[in-house]
Amino acid sequence: MALEQPMPTSRIVLCTAVALGSAVGALSRFGSASIIADLWGAGDLVATAFVNIVGSFVIALYATLTATRGAFPMSESSRQFVMAGFCGGYTTRSLMGLDTFMIILDHHAFYGVAYVTGVVAMSLLAAASGYGLGRMFDPRSDSRTMEECRALS
Repeated sequence: MALEQPMPTSRIVLCTAVALGSAVGALSRFGSASIIADLWGAGDLVATAFVNIVGSFVIALYATLTATRGAFPMSESSRQFVMAGFCGGYTTRSLMGLDTFMIILDHHAFYGVAYVTGVVAMSLLAAASGYGLGRMFDPRSDSRTMEECRALS
């Protein structure tokens, strides 16, 4: 007996999911930056690093948990709401690029390179942590092939 394939989600539904997720993510980024500034007195560089690192953790965790073979499979539209929408709106690689460029323009090339390298390295570690945590909820296998990892996105 063959398993039924889910019906494909329409482009309108996917676009709406991404748009709504992006709005929530962008507002969350703005709120996070405000809280970081108020609590820690930190500036934009810290807030940008924070949201990119946290966003990397969240997207990897959610992708792992909600994949077709994940512990909690979700529909394509809910995955796009969170991954492309919320995480896309929450993280800000473009601002990180601008911040880094401005540091370099200020004749602090070493600090600019150290900043972007540090944020990317910590984002990768956060993504690996999110993936690892998500895998803890999936009792079906101990490892995934590269093809299965690519299918998570």
